[in-house]
Amino acid sequence: MNLRINGQDAAHPEGLTVEALLAAYGADLSAVVVELNERIIPREHWQDMALKEGDRLEIVSFVGGG
Repeated sequence: MNLRINGQDAAHPEGLTVEALLAAYGADLSAVVVELNERIIPREHWQDMALKEGDRLEIVSFVGGG
């Protein structure tokens, strides 16, 4: 299936969840926010939220510093 992730087109297997996608990208799950089709997805829904053809995701990582 084709997804748009942070403005880039990417092909991924059908049935992928938000959590599995983040794991595939090596994201630090404690430091990211996910927007799916212009809606923020609460972390507790990531493991159950299956992605669909044409979904648009924005994955934002928080970086500490000072």
